[in-house]
Order: sequence, then structure tokens, then C-alpha cells
Amino acid sequence: MTYCVGIKLDAGLVFMSDSRTNAGLDQISTYRKMMVYEKPGERFMVMLSAGNLSISQSVREILQVEKIEGPNGNAITIWNARSMFDAVRVLGAAVRRVYDQDGASLAAAGVDFNASMIFGGQIKGEAMRLFLVYSAGNFIEATRETCYFQVGESKYGKPVLDRMITPSTPLDEAAKCALVSMDSTLKSNLSVGLPLDLLVYEAHKLQTDQIVCVDDHNPYFQMIRGNWGLKLREVFESLEDPQWGSGPTTVPLCVASKRYEPMKKITHPGEKIV
Repeated sequence: MTYCVGIKLDAGLVFMSDSRTNAGLDQISTYRKMMVYEKPGERFMVMLSAGNLSISQSVREILQVEKIEGPNGNAITIWNARSMFDAVRVLGAAVRRVYDQDGASLAAAGVDFNASMIFGGQIKGEAMRLFLVYSAGNFIEATRETCYFQVGESKYGKPVLDRMITPSTPLDEAAKCALVSMDSTLKSNLSVGLPLDLLVYEAHKLQTDQIVCVDDHNPYFQMIRGNWGLKLREVFESLEDPQWGSGPTTVPLCVASKRYEPMKKITHPGEKIV
């Protein structure tokens, strides 16, 4: 399986992906799911992929040469697109091309055409943009209200992102949050695994050297893994236990409510229940 996350902030973009793929309990492999497309000073784009590995690898290769027709009849590729919107349209066309080539064969073998991508970056003269691309080649864009996307096993790492990430979050803090999100996923789902790829892009740089492969021996990630669980337990233990009686507490659990009828029916000896 997979877990990938892309975050769009005022200060830049953060991308993270794991590298585990599996086709059964005894067929577990490691493949990179992050691809960077960069012309320093002109354009910077990142694609994270989840789903069927054969589909995502085909899309990755085709994307570099795929073309769509522009408004003046000229061919648009990711390398000459003037906007990230046009670039993600090229990615959608690449997904549909793979479907046209392999969709029928996959269906005949009982395999769903399952692939999704996070695609984001910046082209000179345009603001940063971040997109979520579905298996049909259609896509949605991140907004200030929804400033991050996840693909794959998203449920375990989502709560910390919801609580911590806002458009004004600093890049380093967002990278830390992405690592905590990934650690929560690794803790709860064996189909997601190390090593991880982490990339941080600063707005308007149109290139980055802040990219790292995080393995099991990475000291910062080991610190995250140890301290996050420890701090969570400390916070949990600092919360009051529920009080069922009239014990001393400022936050009683049992309070009167007009919304619900009593759940427990008390009978007395000899009482007839109708």
C-alpha cells in the first residue's frame, strides 16, 4: 500500500511519500513514489503516486513526453506549459493514455484501474499550485481551506494534519508535522513502510536542495518516533479520568440531558413489564 501527503503553504510546499508496495503478504518491495521534474529557475514540479504500481510507473514515464493541444494548436508538455493548470492537464492526459493502453487488459484479469497522484509545484511567473489527480485523469486543486492532500492509507495520519496545518504554518513545522503524520501511519498500518522521501520547496525558488531519504537509522526521525508517543502519553495521562459518581471534578461526565430517554429500565419485584 502507500501513504503520500502534499501540503501547500504560504511559504512553500512540502511533499512526503513512503516506499512500500505489496502484492500479498509475501510480496513486499520498495519503490520510490516521488518524482521531481525540475528546470532550475524556470519550473519545479513534484508528483507523488499511489495505487497500482504498474500504472503509476507507466504514467511517470509517459508524463515526460505526453502532449496536449494548446489554444493555438501548439503542443503543450510539462516542460513548456505556462501554468501548473496546463501541466496537470498533461498529467491527466497521461493517466488516460495508460488507461486506453492497459485498462481493458487489467479489467480482463480482474484488476481495477487504480491510481491517484498528488501533483504540485511552480512555474515562473505563476503562484504555487497543488492538485489531486484521480484515476480518471480528472483533478481538484488545493485551497486555503483545504491546503493539503493525501493518497493511500490516509486515515491514520490525517488527525495531526487537521489539527496543526494552516496556510501560515512555517515550512519546517509542516515538514515536522508530515513526519509525525507518517509515523502515526507506520505505527498503525504494516502496508506502509520505510524508507521515506521528504521534500521541502520554498516559494519562488524554482528549485530545491531540501530533499532527503529517511531510513530507519535517521536520527531526526528516530527522535520523532520516540518523543511523539511519549508526549502523547503524557498529555493523555494529564487528562482527568471520568467520574461516575459525585466525586470532586470540574468536568463531570454524568449530566442531565433532555435529548435522550433513559437507556436502562429498572424493574421491581412483582412489576409486570408490558
